Amino acid sequence: MTLGAAIVVVLLLAGGFFLGYSLVQIPPANALATKQANVYMYADGSVIARDGEVNRENVTLAQISKGAQHAILAAEDRDFYTESAVDPKAMLRAAWNTALGKGKQSGSTITQQYVKNYYLRQEQTVTRKAKEFFIAIKLDREVSKDHILEGYLNTSYFGRNAYGIQAAAQAYYGMDAKDLDPARAAYLSALVNAPSQYDVVAHPENRRAAESRWNYVLDGMVKKGWLSASERAGMKFPVPKESTLSTGMSGQRGYIVRTVKDYLTQNKIIDENKLDAGGYRITTTLQKPRQDAFVKAVDDKLMSKLDKKNNKVDNYVRAGGASVDPKTGKVVAMYNGVDYVKQYTPNATRRDFQVGSTFKPFVFTSAVENGSQTQDGRVITPNTIYDGTNKRPVQGWDGDPYAPENEDQHSYGDITVTEATDSSVNSVYAQMAADVGPQKVKQTAIGLGIPEATPDLADGPAIALGTATASVLDMAQAYATLANHGRHGTYTMVEKVTKAGTPIELPERRTRQAVSREAADTTTSMLQSVVQNGTASAAQVTGRPVAGKTGTAEEDTAAWFAGYTPELATVVSVMGQDPVTAAHKSLYGAMGLERINGGGAPTEIWTQFTQDALEGKPVTDFDLELQPGSDISEAPADPTTADPTAGDTPDESGTPTGEETGTETPGQTPSTPAGQTQGQTDGGTTDGSTGGESPTGGGTADGGTTDGGTTTEGGTADGGTTEGGDASDGGATGGPTGPGWGFAPQGARRE
Repeated sequence: MTLGAAIVVVLLLAGGFFLGYSLVQIPPANALATKQANVYMYADGSVIARDGEVNRENVTLAQISKGAQHAILAAEDRDFYTESAVDPKAMLRAAWNTALGKGKQSGSTITQQYVKNYYLRQEQTVTRKAKEFFIAIKLDREVSKDHILEGYLNTSYFGRNAYGIQAAAQAYYGMDAKDLDPARAAYLSALVNAPSQYDVVAHPENRRAAESRWNYVLDGMVKKGWLSASERAGMKFPVPKESTLSTGMSGQRGYIVRTVKDYLTQNKIIDENKLDAGGYRITTTLQKPRQDAFVKAVDDKLMSKLDKKNNKVDNYVRAGGASVDPKTGKVVAMYNGVDYVKQYTPNATRRDFQVGSTFKPFVFTSAVENGSQTQDGRVITPNTIYDGTNKRPVQGWDGDPYAPENEDQHSYGDITVTEATDSSVNSVYAQMAADVGPQKVKQTAIGLGIPEATPDLADGPAIALGTATASVLDMAQAYATLANHGRHGTYTMVEKVTKAGTPIELPERRTRQAVSREAADTTTSMLQSVVQNGTASAAQVTGRPVAGKTGTAEEDTAAWFAGYTPELATVVSVMGQDPVTAAHKSLYGAMGLERINGGGAPTEIWTQFTQDALEGKPVTDFDLELQPGSDISEAPADPTTADPTAGDTPDESGTPTGEETGTETPGQTPSTPAGQTQGQTDGGTTDGSTGGESPTGGGTADGGTTDGGTTTEGGTADGGTTEGGDASDGGATGGPTGPGWGFAPQGARRE
């Protein structure tokens, strides 16, 4: 009877085994096991941020040090490579100890633990254990031991929200798994047994227990011959770093992740769904020292001077900046906002603020490129004399009459193009745009790097005054082309992308001569005068050649400075926007000043950043090849001007006057000639002229246009959102798409 009973038991067990083996199939991986983070890094390899729900970065076994492989085996399964997928004796022992009240114990092999991590859930049930048993046996027959060990190392939880050995190595020691030495690897392997309990930084009271487990792992490595006794004797407990790198999106991290993701998907480098699945290591072109320098410059010259509690306008202030290496097209630094979790619209890539007079250099470049002449047949050079009279009607233009106002209604009389650029004279540049041809100007701007789809890239003379709502990064790309002697290559934000160690092919960067070297270099020469003699005098960097141009948007909703040295092209914009309604707001009164203009905070930020970014770098010259007859030193002597000092004389606050300082104060209504209405009425003018240096060039009272300018697609007037923005921080990233809106009726735009 005993023998018969034993045979029946054996048969039942065998039958149950074969039945279970037949019924249990290897399932697909569970959702948690396949989720990974994307890792974004600076150009030097230091980590910027990790995105994704799960902090995991899968690596191959070859990317994990031998010390780490041996440590995990010593900690969890020393006979892994020689044993079967399951260990019945260990399972029975663990079950017996658990039943005796010695706590829950595991008798699982690494194969079983991998099955639990990758295919099943973590609950402790008989059903789950039975599935684990049969799947482990099947898996062991179908894949190699290396495959299982690799999977186990990528799915194990190590604490500090780190899944997998790579994420753990970064979280605890700030290094990659391939660089783990035996001591550090032994500590990480000890964590698998009790991730939270053995974190000696979070729980210093448990250090003795953690060290005991660490010693157990190292002793196992010596016993198996994976570590020499002499090495083991000299090891000290490797205390992990105090704080881990935040995986959150606060500060600049979120902006960088968002803009780089947009870059990768919009340029079809990685499919959006694949990128969302995670697992990519993305090395950006951003250089950490320069990125930090940009943030510091904005904080020092702008944010630290705001009084948001006592000055309502200070709550509207936003800043955006981008810096590009002209020779390589690499974006080396960006500033997008104070904090991504507070203002999530990236200010460096949004396209809903007018660029103002920073567009004027493109008009002159186009004139040289096309060999353009004035209405009376004179070749346009920096020394060509124009009539700078205020409200001078544009000649030779077939569209609606256009007579733009100069800043402060100032009439300059006869003035050279160089002086008109120094003082940003609207009447001169509107006429020059007509002389060149607005379409040619537009094509030159596109060639330099302004996207063809840029909103409000007008077709009339008003194009010269900055109707376009290009982004800071767009403008940096265009100015980088000028700095690179007219040779253009699209900017790049990504240096390298890999997944599981395999490189992802990046598109080859192609360059072309967008405009002739003569056209670009002559523009550079003239923009050097703006820094030396004009509105950008605050941009002088000791010992270095600098070229640049200031600009101010309609009603002072944005102030710009775009400048470059031979090594860096950098653009800074200070913008005004209501944090609740998303409406563009004038910056009159911000920082306690009458106004913020291009020659003020934007130029000061640019200067501090450029000085810091180029500190210790050799000084180089622009090496210019100029248009014949364009040498500024050969300009006609003493041309007749109404005020030769206008535009380059700082006031008591250090703000350049002329171009940058108006005569009106917020809330005042400017005087107007009889029968004529000056300024803006809900976004346009009633007589076709503009207030100040209005880029709209006049228009209808509801935001329409009468002369080729436009105020539509500029944003929202009711607090709605524009593509990519929200009502909490306002803004747009992909270009405004909302209904027509008007600029504030008070005051007038100066530059």
